Amino acid sequence: MAGAATLTFTDSNFDAEATGHSAPVLVDFWAQWCAPCRALSPTIDQLATDFQGKAKVGKVDIDSNQKLAMKFGIQSIPTVVLLKNGEIVKKWVGIQPKNVMADAISAAL
Repeated sequence: MAGAATLTFTDSNFDAEATGHSAPVLVDFWAQWCAPCRALSPTIDQLATDFQGKAKVGKVDIDSNQKLAMKFGIQSIPTVVLLKNGEIVKKWVGIQPKNVMADAISAAL
């Protein structure tokens, strides 16, 4: 359920794909059964396309990757986290407008 530019982060690939990079990494914590998550999905896919080559944008299915959900203290979904050098720069709970997340990614570049 990801767009062409949208990465799929998992418990096993997260460290290699998302931490230790100087580029910003936007991570959408979601689940298939979550209606607001599905509503946010096109926005995440659009951000992945808009920032392709500049930032990484991906999704974590919390049902399949519970270690990551626990690591980031995800209490409710959708939760979107912006990382820079493996550290949390911003965290949003609930659906956010695209421009809010885009501005944060741009500021972290």
